[in-house]
Amino acid sequence: MAEQLEFFPIPSPCRGICQSDEKGFCRGCMRSRDERFNWQAMSDAQKQEVLRLCRQRWLRKLRASKTSQDDEPQQPSLF
Repeated sequence: MAEQLEFFPIPSPCRGICQSDEKGFCRGCMRSRDERFNWQAMSDAQKQEVLRLCRQRWLRKLRASKTSQDDEPQQPSLF
């Protein structure tokens, strides 16, 4: 498959929150350690793939947090 040329460099998704979660992904950008360290050496296609994976990880984490909140019983308002 032919690689699409990018007109502008793909910026790093880093948000400055550089802490790893329990699965080893950055809490800010959702990249793995290898993805963070090798970002500058990656091709544009590889960077696009990492961004796609980060989006999937973020959505998965968001869904997991919603289901855990839904499991907690909600007390009805007394007023």
